[in-house]
Amino acid sequence: MSTEDPVLVIDKPQFVVKLHENVLEVDLKKGAAKELEDILETNPTLRGSLGFLFQTAIPLDVPLKDIDFVTTDEKDQVRIVVPHRRDIHIPLDKEETKTLIDKLNELIPKAKQRNLERLLAAEKAAKDAELERETKRYPAPPR
Repeated sequence: MSTEDPVLVIDKPQFVVKLHENVLEVDLKKGAAKELEDILETNPTLRGSLGFLFQTAIPLDVPLKDIDFVTTDEKDQVRIVVPHRRDIHIPLDKEETKTLIDKLNELIPKAKQRNLERLLAAEKAAKDAELERETKRYPAPPR
């Protein structure tokens, strides 16, 4: 669940789609699946281990950086392709489908870029820390 304000919200009778700068949330509104979704979303350990098992019945939040691409399926529903997961299909009307796909196609590259920059910064910090440790371990000889 994201703490930032959504960029786009689509409210349907059975679910709500919330698109944020970094994550796509599809939240169910009622029923047993909704209760299970709430439990999985509040417990990161369960979400990590059981989330894969329940992903077909309960849509979990999807980081935009993890999405390969977005298109429509044979029923003109939004189809979100995420590696190592089943595709996510969101039944929306034609205009909502176009709006969501357009916004996702705008935000996904930005999220991937931010993630790449974060990974490169972390890698640089790790290398700098290692160099500092080596310098302390083997100081330069006095002149």
